[in-house]
Amino acid sequence: MYTKDGEKYFIVDAHIALWDAREANLRNVHGKQFIDCFYDYHRNLSPESEVWSYDEYLYYGTERLMKDLFEDGYVDHAIFQPALLGEFYNNGFGQTEEAFALAQTHPDKLTYNHCFDPRNGEQGLDDLRRDHEKMKFKGVKLYTAEWHGESRGWKLTDPWTYRYLEECERLGITNIHIHKGPTIRPLDRDAFDVADIDHVATDFQGLNFVVEHVGLPRLEDYCWIATQEPNVYGGLAVAMPFMHTRPRYFAQIMGELLYWVGEDRLFFSSDYAIWTPKWLVEAFVDFQIPEDMTEYAPLTVEAKKKILGLNAAKMYGIEVPAELRLPEEDAAPATGPRDPAAADVADSPLATV
Repeated sequence: MYTKDGEKYFIVDAHIALWDAREANLRNVHGKQFIDCFYDYHRNLSPESEVWSYDEYLYYGTERLMKDLFEDGYVDHAIFQPALLGEFYNNGFGQTEEAFALAQTHPDKLTYNHCFDPRNGEQGLDDLRRDHEKMKFKGVKLYTAEWHGESRGWKLTDPWTYRYLEECERLGITNIHIHKGPTIRPLDRDAFDVADIDHVATDFQGLNFVVEHVGLPRLEDYCWIATQEPNVYGGLAVAMPFMHTRPRYFAQIMGELLYWVGEDRLFFSSDYAIWTPKWLVEAFVDFQIPEDMTEYAPLTVEAKKKILGLNAAKMYGIEVPAELRLPEEDAAPATGPRDPAAADVADSPLATV
C-alpha cells in the first residue's frame, strides 16, 4: 500500500519476472544480446539512484524480489509474466519452477502466470493441460517474436494459436497477456505488431487480452483496436519510466490512453526487474498531465487508484481491503475475472462518431 496526501493506494504490479541470464544459462550469443538490451532499457530510463550493477542484474533471486516489491516498493500483490526464450537460454529465461514455488509460498502476494508456444503443436497442448493441472494459473504471457528453430515469430491468428486459445477457454485460463511493445535484441520488431489482437479479441469473447506495453511504439494502432474491442486491456510496463526521462511524452501516452481506452482497462506494471516499483509508484501518484496540454483530461486520484491496482485486482479476483476500495466497489466487490462479453461499448469514443 502507498499513502500520499491522505489517499491510500492498493498496488498490484501486473508484470514482474524472475530471470536468470548468468553465463551458465546462456545458450548462445543471442541470450547475452537479449539481457544486454534489457539492461540498456534499465540503465537509460531509470533515475541514477535506481540503477543496478550489471552483475546483480543478471540474476537477483527471490529474496531481493520480495524486498524490492513488498518491503520497499509498496506492492500489495504482483503477477509473474514469464518469457521462455528457450532458443537463447539453456533453462529458459523466466525461471518457471522458482517463480511458481515462490508464488505457492506467498499466495497472498504473488500470482504465477505461465506461457506457451503454439509452434509446439500437440505436444505443447498436452504440456499446457499438464502444467495447468499442476499450477492452476489464470493467465499466460505470450511472446509472438520468440524464436523457434528456423521460425522467428508467430501470430495470434495462426491456426495452431487458435487451438491453444480454445484450450485456454476450456481450462478457464481467461487472461491472455501478449508482449506487443518495443523490440528486444535480437528479436524482430515486426513480430510484435498489434494487428492480430483485433482478430482474436473478436473471436474469443470469453478471454481478456492484455496488450503489454500498450503497443508502443504502435500506440495509435493499439488505441483504435482497444476502443472497439471491450475485452482488450493495456499494461503500462515500458511506458511508466518515461515519467522520468520524457514526462511530456508520458503525458501524451496517458492522455491518449485515457481518451480512447479509459481508466478501467489500464494496469500499472513495473516490468521488474527492468525497473523497480518504488520510484514508479511515487512518480505516478505525483504525476499530472501539464495544464498546457489542454486536449487531454486530467489524471484524477480515482483513475490513479484504478490503474495502480484496482483494475488488475478485479480481473484476477484479488481481495482488496475495504478501506482501499473505491466507494462503488464497497457495494459489489469483484470476486473473479471480468466477463468481456458483458461489456458495454457505449463508453467508447467511437460510439459518438
